[in-house]
Amino acid sequence: MAFPVDLRSCQVLGLAGTAFLALGGETAGALPVRELLAPASVRAALGLVGVYFGVVLLIAAWMLLGRLVRGPQPPGPRALLLVLALWAAPLLLAPPLFSRDVYSYLAQGAMVDSHMDVYADGPDRLGGPLAEEVAPMWRHTGAPYGPTFLALASALSALTRGELPAGLLGMRLIALLGVALMAVALPRLARLSGADPAAALWLGALNPLVLLHLVAGAHNDALMLGLLGLGLVAAGRRPVVGAVLVTLAALVKAPAALGLLAVVALRVRSGRPPLPAVLTTAVAAAATTVAATAVAGTGYGWIGALDTPVSSHNWALTSLLGRATGALLTRLGSALAPLAVPAWHLFGLAATAVAVLLIWVRLRPRPVYALGLSLLTVAVFGPAIRPWYVLWGLFLVAAAAPSTSVRHRVAALAGVLALAVLPSGGAADLGQLVLAVSGGVLGVVVLWQARQAAQAPAQVPGGAA
Repeated sequence: MAFPVDLRSCQVLGLAGTAFLALGGETAGALPVRELLAPASVRAALGLVGVYFGVVLLIAAWMLLGRLVRGPQPPGPRALLLVLALWAAPLLLAPPLFSRDVYSYLAQGAMVDSHMDVYADGPDRLGGPLAEEVAPMWRHTGAPYGPTFLALASALSALTRGELPAGLLGMRLIALLGVALMAVALPRLARLSGADPAAALWLGALNPLVLLHLVAGAHNDALMLGLLGLGLVAAGRRPVVGAVLVTLAALVKAPAALGLLAVVALRVRSGRPPLPAVLTTAVAAAATTVAATAVAGTGYGWIGALDTPVSSHNWALTSLLGRATGALLTRLGSALAPLAVPAWHLFGLAATAVAVLLIWVRLRPRPVYALGLSLLTVAVFGPAIRPWYVLWGLFLVAAAAPSTSVRHRVAALAGVLALAVLPSGGAADLGQLVLAVSGGVLGVVVLWQARQAAQAPAQVPGGAA
């Protein structure tokens, strides 16, 4: 007997998952430093178990919802948007989860509001309570973000007067705006690419990485992707508007600049000659950059800040290979050991450039899909990677994947990465790993028991089934 699935059960299961996430985050999340608990404390341990219990419930709800989307009577885009709103609701007032980046955003916004050079100096220059909330590695590091985001962060700082609770809520609302823009763009991009809008929403907006990292983590990648998606939607009929929106996305985070290739390709596909398409897009992008930088008042230091250092414990492929090569050279007594990581990073950038070129040569008639694969390549081969970086490409692959098998592979990747980071955003020790696994196993056991109960034959009086 198949496990019964309906939209209501998916709604309830996912809501339970995000509710446990919010509750567990109250003691195990990326809390302000004055509220942090010792990882070994009972409350922090219970919170960590609760968060991973909630993550497993959320993944299960998303997978079951995927079965409905692929079924004979799939829910429409409107019903899926309601599910997204329901699942996200418990996270609105929850503490930051899975990263402390939101504190960096607030500190950088305060620096811009105070007319400090946010690209030359780190939050340590700001001093005070906000700087203390920033992870130690980033306190002396300039911002890698563009003027679009920093202008918003500065306005939020002025509005909240540096108050931490109001600032955290404001950053989460900005992230929710980005997710809303993503959800608006996805069905339209799917129709543009000849794909199923409901399947695109399921994979691109409802997947656990969006809820865990863009909503709960309040990452500015949400705003980048929302502007990028709207820009691609506009590019077909209003290419100048499309170029402006994509450029604004790139002025949040630089990888979105690859979207300008898609704007040009969409113009050419609609019948425009290539050279005018390139020139118009370039002029619109340049004018938008100058205007946004003037409004933000940050200058062009973000260009030089693109080489912001990465954590020595980063799990990016090229960083792992660099550390392994460096360790081997050290054992061999070679003086080249310190060059191993930079050499692998340089190789990764070269491999990315070649891969992106090949993708566009082969998939030029499918620009949205080509852009999605390009951004996935940038995330995988770049010098730094975080689970939410995968959303750069996943968002567009969801809208333009050519087959169900591609969606299944990307969905499997999202499900695995949803389990990859602790709710505090810090490195895990053995005890925390045990607690996280325990929470996940508890979630699996509860789901299994629920499945068994749903499949059990009804008992009638007299003991007959």
